[in-house]
Amino acid sequence: MSVYGPVVKIHPVVLASIADSYERRNEGALRVIGTLLGTVEKHTVEVTNCFSVPHNESEDEVAVDMEFAKNMYELHKKVSPSEVIVGWYATGYDITEHSVLIHEYYSREAQNPIHLTVDTALQSSRMNIRAYVSAQMGVPSKTVGVMFSPLTVKYAYFDTERIGVDLLQRTRTSPSRSKGLTTDLEQVGSAAARIQDMLTTVLSYTEDVLSGKVTPDNTVGRFLMDLVNKVPKITAEDFESMLNSNINDLLMVTYLANLTRAQIALNEKLICL
Repeated sequence: MSVYGPVVKIHPVVLASIADSYERRNEGALRVIGTLLGTVEKHTVEVTNCFSVPHNESEDEVAVDMEFAKNMYELHKKVSPSEVIVGWYATGYDITEHSVLIHEYYSREAQNPIHLTVDTALQSSRMNIRAYVSAQMGVPSKTVGVMFSPLTVKYAYFDTERIGVDLLQRTRTSPSRSKGLTTDLEQVGSAAARIQDMLTTVLSYTEDVLSGKVTPDNTVGRFLMDLVNKVPKITAEDFESMLNSNINDLLMVTYLANLTRAQIALNEKLICL
């Protein structure tokens, strides 16, 4: 938990990119570092992208390819202008003396950058992910040091990232550690099953509260009231008519797409004759 400072929200694609960089590191390299990209709000730093930066590190010195980092950031700005440098990451469990030197460089590129550490070696039998912000300490005009204070780390994702995360989780139960993509109908079925399970949990909790088995929680009650108010007031007949209309539109679009694909394939074969 943080002592002070913003909340750091990390997207799954960032963690996947860091793990991939660590697996592809140069022979003999103990860790990899890179630049974190994202957006900064008043009390939140959201990390949505990153890229690795080549560096050489020994016990006595560290050398970072600053020119590579600048060029990569310029290229990223052309694709995602809204993403800015929010800090940097390093694989490993601890903060080293060289981390202070690298952090000084990123302090010139971003205001109050964060430092993210990812334990890709699983030293504690899990991938510990920690975020820090630096603060100067010491006597002014004399010896001044840097202290890294921990921040609160949360995980956020877009809808497209959620699909990939769910697919990766399903590989845990597969003996071959591989899993194919599900069809649209299977995704609808699994989503409906999850909703049904959540509704069953809510109904069970509500019945236990009404029967006196569970002590009421005002926070949960407010969430449930907000959920009920968001449900649109519509009759079963109107809902069924709207659903059938949307399904017919979807089937028509699918049919036209398949017809177009068949005509393109037929045209290619006629040209080759």
